[in-house]
Amino acid sequence: GQHPAAPQPPLSFTLVSRGLGGQYVQLDNRSGELHTSAVEIDREALCVESSGAAVFGGAAAVSSSSSSSSSESCLLLLDVLVLPQEYFRLVKVKIAIRDVNDNAPCFPVPHIRLSVPENAPVNTRLAIEHPALDPDVGTNGVQTYRLQDNYGVFTLDVEENENGERTPYLIVMGALDRETREEYVTVIVAEDGGTPPLVGSATLTIGISDINDNCPQFSDSQLNVTLYGNSSLGTHVATVHAVDMDLGSNAQITYSYSQKVPQPSRDLFHLDESTGNITLSSKVDGDTLRLHRLIILGNGPGCIPAVITVLVTIIKVMMRPPEVVPRFIANEVEGVVYLKELEPINTPIAFFTIKDPDEKYKVNCCLDGEGPFRLSPYKPYNNEYLLETTKPLDYETQQLYEISVVAWNSEGFHVNKIVKVQVLDENDNSPIFSQQLIELSIEENNVPNAYLTKLHATDADSGERGQVSYFLGPDAPSYFSLDKTTGVLTVSTQLDREEKEKYRYTVKAVDSGLPPRESVATVTITVLDKNDNSPRFINKDFSFFVPENFPGFGEIGVISVTDADAGQNGWVALSVLNGSDIFVIDTGKGVLRAKVSLDREQQSSYILWIEAVDGGDPALSSTAKITILLLDINDNPPLVLFPQSNMSYLLVLPSTLPGSPITEVYAVDKDTGMNAVIAYSIIGRRGPRPESFRIDPKTGNITLEESLMQNDYGLYRLLVKVSDHGYPEPLHSTVMVNLFVNDTVSNESYIESLLKKEPDISIEEKQPQISMEPTHKKMESASCMPALVALSIISLGSIALVTGMGIYICLRKGKKHHRAGENLEVQIPLNGRINLHMLEKKPVEISNI
Repeated sequence: GQHPAAPQPPLSFTLVSRGLGGQYVQLDNRSGELHTSAVEIDREALCVESSGAAVFGGAAAVSSSSSSSSSESCLLLLDVLVLPQEYFRLVKVKIAIRDVNDNAPCFPVPHIRLSVPENAPVNTRLAIEHPALDPDVGTNGVQTYRLQDNYGVFTLDVEENENGERTPYLIVMGALDRETREEYVTVIVAEDGGTPPLVGSATLTIGISDINDNCPQFSDSQLNVTLYGNSSLGTHVATVHAVDMDLGSNAQITYSYSQKVPQPSRDLFHLDESTGNITLSSKVDGDTLRLHRLIILGNGPGCIPAVITVLVTIIKVMMRPPEVVPRFIANEVEGVVYLKELEPINTPIAFFTIKDPDEKYKVNCCLDGEGPFRLSPYKPYNNEYLLETTKPLDYETQQLYEISVVAWNSEGFHVNKIVKVQVLDENDNSPIFSQQLIELSIEENNVPNAYLTKLHATDADSGERGQVSYFLGPDAPSYFSLDKTTGVLTVSTQLDREEKEKYRYTVKAVDSGLPPRESVATVTITVLDKNDNSPRFINKDFSFFVPENFPGFGEIGVISVTDADAGQNGWVALSVLNGSDIFVIDTGKGVLRAKVSLDREQQSSYILWIEAVDGGDPALSSTAKITILLLDINDNPPLVLFPQSNMSYLLVLPSTLPGSPITEVYAVDKDTGMNAVIAYSIIGRRGPRPESFRIDPKTGNITLEESLMQNDYGLYRLLVKVSDHGYPEPLHSTVMVNLFVNDTVSNESYIESLLKKEPDISIEEKQPQISMEPTHKKMESASCMPALVALSIISLGSIALVTGMGIYICLRKGKKHHRAGENLEVQIPLNGRINLHMLEKKPVEISNI
């Protein structure tokens, strides 16, 4: 029995190999549908016109050269595999590529040339060797040809051979004549059989070649010529000329006498066979015939000769022409007279004697031609003429003159004698420079033997007289060179603008004449600046001494700097490299200033580096070291370090031996030099016997001078002045030295109470500013002492105030003349550690140290 149909598995289709066919077709693996691919099919590229087949990897493109249908002539062969296995098949697929008319006919050359002889008969056929090509096949290929213009004498025919190739032929339809028209230019058009048809064209030139179809012809049949019997040999008689319309060798003409011309005529007249010129070849005498009939043939190749008759009538002449006989004064060689230029006016050239053989006709004589010459009768002789110049000759204007001396008689006979005058050159022109002032420029630091310019001078003279040589003038430096021949000016060394910026000297152009002539020009050379010089300081190290307390922005000193370059290259900017927080420099004037007042006690010296930078590109720079030393001003009073207080005291035993050191006053001064040299003195004393103590002015040591007695016990108070040796004003401080003379310190509180009392001490030293006499007497009355002490202190205070004000005013006035600035008045600060110092602003004495 039959089984129900099992479900069929889907078929799959595969191209066996993807060769050429795979480029143009695509196979759907499921449905088996064949489609064209994205690659366009070009039959002409795919099927080359040849027999057989070309196989391309599984697909074949077959082209046939037979004239069968185009669909069979180009095939794509494909192998398709059908699966699965139970339905396995190999299917061969043929795809025919049909031709479309997508190519126009095309001639292989743009210009085609044919040559047709002018005697070509009607219906002459000439193959056109370059037919048009069309890659399309069948009717889409070239079908017909036509001429754009056939001029009524040409047409085209097309022949097809066994292979189907069509060749166009040109057919002559009418008579041709090269002499009428030697070339026809038209356009040949090829057309294919497509719809619409496509065409191609080329220029067709038809040249008509010459044949010997024309013979020589004379325009006249006879020439009549008259010849005088006295004509000289070689006289031109006549010229015959025939014309042949052909070309080249077909048109060659030769002339010859006919056999009918008698020998005497042939001997008398020479005929040039090429040109047709007839000339007199022998002298005419009394026996010569008066009429000559010359029959001349014009012969062409393969032609019956053309004929012309020349009738020559000879007129007998009885008289003879005049004769001109020259006798040269100037130098003459073979008819050429040589005259130097610049010869003076009326320089004689030659005598001309006129001879008349018949001596019965009047003969005239004149000069013919252009030039500064004159021909005049030379008196007192007849028929003698002098040729001379009328002005100086100039070789540079004209070198050769050609003049004629003409003589003629009353019968009209002319005779002329040609004279050539050659002007000889003289060295009468100096060389001329194209410029009288030659201005040049060159950058400094040039390479050695640098080119500057090429001098050029011209000389109108000829030969050696016009050859120019060049020389430097005596004022030219030795390192400039001028080539004698070429005029090239060079400089052998490097030029330095800073050494010399301008050069000016002369150059000479000298010709080679004898004597030579010369001219002079001036050369100026400007050396252009390059930035080849760094700024230069006058000194590498500058030192400035400045008093301390110098005011801010006061002028410390001037830094001098130069730069040898010019312009921007020589512009210099100054800057402070270090310490610019304190110091500043003025670029324009080079002034160095401090922004603040300087204190020697804080810093006694400064070392600065100043940089100078010029304005070149690239810029050059240099540095200089600046040392600033601060000069000490006496602005610090001595500072007492011991004793530490006016309230301190020292126990002195009565048994102390005279000369023994008791204590010392020790002080220091922050100033230097004499401003810090300290002198100690006791300016006030109080005690039972105060003269018992002295102080060493240099060391401040206090010693006992005398032995102490029983009644010398008690408190001694010494007011010590500590003064420096400052200039212009010494400064000082004071300190109280308290000495308690006793065996022991029994009651400290009592002593301290004594110290707290104001001491009634009188000042011992005389002050120059104080107009009071301090007392040196020992005050014995206890009742006067308090009043005196009070008066003393008041007076001292007043004097100190007045003196301080005076010093202040003087110093304020004096500062105008002192470079140190504003803060020269001395202000002595109170020291915190010494509470009871009596610090005075008045100097005790003026020291010149």
